[in-house]
Amino acid sequence: MNLEILARKPAPIPQPAQPAALALDRGWLPAAAVEGIYVHIPFCFHKCHYCDFYSITRQSAERMGRFVDLILAEAGNWTDRPPLIGPNTVFFGGGTPSLLPQEEMRRLIRGLRKIFDCSSVGEWTIECNPATVSADYLKMLRENGVDRLSFGAQSFDRRELATLERHHDPEDVARSIGLARAAGFERLNVDLIYAIPGQDLSSWSRSLEAAIALGTDHLSCYGLTYEHNTPMAVKKRLGAIRAVDDEIELQMLHYTRKRLGEAGFHAYEISNYAKLAQECRHNLLYWNGGSYLGFGPAAASHIAGHRWRNRPHLGEWESSIAENQLPAIDVEHLGPAQRAAELIMLQLRLARGVDMKAVEKLSGVSPLHEHANTLQRLANLKLINLSDDHFHLTEAGINIADSISAEFL
Repeated sequence: MNLEILARKPAPIPQPAQPAALALDRGWLPAAAVEGIYVHIPFCFHKCHYCDFYSITRQSAERMGRFVDLILAEAGNWTDRPPLIGPNTVFFGGGTPSLLPQEEMRRLIRGLRKIFDCSSVGEWTIECNPATVSADYLKMLRENGVDRLSFGAQSFDRRELATLERHHDPEDVARSIGLARAAGFERLNVDLIYAIPGQDLSSWSRSLEAAIALGTDHLSCYGLTYEHNTPMAVKKRLGAIRAVDDEIELQMLHYTRKRLGEAGFHAYEISNYAKLAQECRHNLLYWNGGSYLGFGPAAASHIAGHRWRNRPHLGEWESSIAENQLPAIDVEHLGPAQRAAELIMLQLRLARGVDMKAVEKLSGVSPLHEHANTLQRLANLKLINLSDDHFHLTEAGINIADSISAEFL
């Protein structure tokens, strides 16, 4: 069962076929406030077998330096016209951002601060691999205004880490968390994956307890997905591995919600758990349909119903930026009904659910009027709780969240 939509970018909404690919013309974009910046740093020392995010291995320090030059050039191209960029959140994802050499990372952070007014940034997150951080590196990040780190632990079981092709030891996670705290970081996240082939509820509960024991204020717990043509998906098709049964996966999901609730974590989104006021603000921007700009290969952007992504190839992205061209592909301009459907899909993942007045304000479409029959049917089936201006998933609805989202597309 596919219960997961990756948090750091909105899932695509099926769209009617268009006669020709659209090019991005910035003159079409409204003077909307851009509240988030995402930077995709694609470098990895190893490609994990479940990952379908764009990443490349074995890159030289020289090319990484060139990458920073081009990210800053790409960002600089957005300062002379709408949209209005004044970020509240910044997120560096990958890949493995912490593989970027220390001096290049410092130059990237400081460069973005010079290009954009970052005085309102209240959250600056960088993803880190537990095996690739040092005390000096983390100290540099904190001194340059990064205030939140996300560590990809995935599991605390060595066999499960080997299945995922993760190249770190369970002990590396606690070591990295300790280094982060010593460097002055208070806001820390740990990523975990459940429904790993061979995993059962007992082994999952042990990983969950190990994560709780670290004392972070945020945990992300994702059900494993077999993305098309990843090594994991190929192994599954060939019978080399067997997916965890749907029923076991649901048991893991609901055990997680119960156990983390006991430990003081609020399930504010289907896959994300936070202590009081420690939600990931950048991801909340995504789930609420806010505007953000993405820089780097494969990075996605969304400005008030207009969206696109950058070319998912480092060489092609480099060439576009070097030639002062926009590297945008998959350009879409969402109509009112499409925008409303996407907002419903995204907000439905949140514990507080869909704010129907907010959806109508952003899209011009009233969910209560447009989907009256669907809402009443889902409420009668006890899959959603429905009020005058909100609706949210029940525990039974969470079991089939993706199917319920599809009802509004």
